[in-house]
Amino acid sequence: MPRAGERIVKRIPHLRWWIVALICAGTIANYLARNSLGVLAPELKTSMSISTAQYSYVVMAFQLAYTVMQPIAGYIVDRFGLRAGFAFFGIAWSAANMLHALAGGWISLAFFRGLLGLAEAAAIPSGMKAIAEWFPARERSIATGWFNAGTSLGALIAPPLVVAVALWGNWRLAFIVTGAVGLVWAAAWYAFYRSPTEHPAITPREQAMIAEDRPKIPARKASAREILSSARFWVIAVPRFLAEPAWQTFSFWIPLYLATERHMDLAHIAAFAWLPFLAADLGGVLGGYLSPFFMKRFHVNLIPSRVLGISLGAVLMIAPGCIGLAVSPYVAIALFCIGGFAHQMISVLINTLSADVFTPEEVGTANGFVGQAGWVGGLLFTFLIGQYADRVGYAPLFAALGIFDLIGAAVLIAFVRRLSLPQMETRS
Repeated sequence: MPRAGERIVKRIPHLRWWIVALICAGTIANYLARNSLGVLAPELKTSMSISTAQYSYVVMAFQLAYTVMQPIAGYIVDRFGLRAGFAFFGIAWSAANMLHALAGGWISLAFFRGLLGLAEAAAIPSGMKAIAEWFPARERSIATGWFNAGTSLGALIAPPLVVAVALWGNWRLAFIVTGAVGLVWAAAWYAFYRSPTEHPAITPREQAMIAEDRPKIPARKASAREILSSARFWVIAVPRFLAEPAWQTFSFWIPLYLATERHMDLAHIAAFAWLPFLAADLGGVLGGYLSPFFMKRFHVNLIPSRVLGISLGAVLMIAPGCIGLAVSPYVAIALFCIGGFAHQMISVLINTLSADVFTPEEVGTANGFVGQAGWVGGLLFTFLIGQYADRVGYAPLFAALGIFDLIGAAVLIAFVRRLSLPQMETRS
C-alpha cells in the first residue's frame, strides 16, 4: 500500500518506444529550426543582397559551430545526464533560432547561425545515448530509425510551414515560430524523461530486459583520447565523414538549387521541396528494420547486417549523383527523393554502429566525435559549393556525393572486423 500523500504512477508497457517518440519529437523541433534557413534562402538573398558565397559562409558558421560542439555536447550529456542536458540544449537552440529575426545582414545572420549550431549539436549524441540506455542491441537499429525519422520530418515540415508563416507575416516571424516549437518540447522532455533505472513508469519486466542486455564489462567511460585512438571509432568516422555532405547539401541547398537552376519561385519550392525529406523518413525507418531482416532471413551477424544495409544505401546514392542529367525539375526532385531515402538508410545504421561498439556510459561522447567527423565533411563540401556552384554549376558537385558513399561503404566492408566492443576484442 502507498503511504499517505505518495503519488501512484501508472506503469506503462513498452515504455522504451514512448521514449523514442519523445526523442523523435525533439529531432523534429531541432530540424525544423535548422531547415528554416534553407527554405528562406531565396528570400534572404534578395532582401539582404546576399551572394551565393556569402550564403555559404552563413551555412558554414552553423556547420563549424556544430562540428566543434558535437563531442563537447556529448560529453555534457554523459557527465550531467540526459534529462537536464538535453532539455538545456533544447531551450538554447530555440532561443538561438528566434534571434535570427534580429539579423540585418549576412554577418549577423552568420553569428546567430553559429549560436544555433552550438546548441543543436546535442541532438544526435543525446538521442543515441538514450537508445543505448533503453534498448537491447537487437532493437537499436529499429529505434534509431524511428528516432532518426524526426530529422526528416522536421525538414519535411519546414518548407510548407516556413513559407506559410513568411507569406502571412514575414521571414523574421518564421524564425520566431520555428524556434518556439523547441521550447514546448524541452519542457515535455524534462517533465517525462528518466533513465530506465529511475523511471517510475517502467515495468519490472522491461527494466529486467534492458538490464540483461547491457554489456558485461566495467561501467567505465573511456577518455576522449581512448575513443579517438580506437580502431572501431575510425572505421565508423570515415564513412560518416563521406556520407554527411549529402544530407547537409539536401538540407541547406535544395531550395536555392531549385530557385537558381530550375527557376522555381517560393510557392513552387514549398510545394515540392519537402518530398525528398518524406522519402528520407521512409528510408530512415526502413533502414532500421533492414538489419534485423538480414539477421533473420540470411543469418547475418549483428555488425555485418548493419554494414550490408549501409552498402545498399551507398548503391542507391548513385541516383542523386545523376541530377545534372535530369531533363526537368520534377526528375531532379525524384532523384533527390532517392538520395534522401538512401542517405537516411546509411545515417541510421552508421549511428547505430556507434551504440553497438561503445558502451552506454561513453556513447554520447563517442557519437559526438563521429558526428564531428561527419560535419567536417559537410563543412568542407559546403565551402566547395559556395566557391564553385556559380562557376561550374551544381551537377559535378552532386555527382561527387554518390561517389563519397560508395567509398565509405568500401571502408566499412574492408575493416568490418575492427567493429567490436573491447570485451569482444579480447575474446577473439
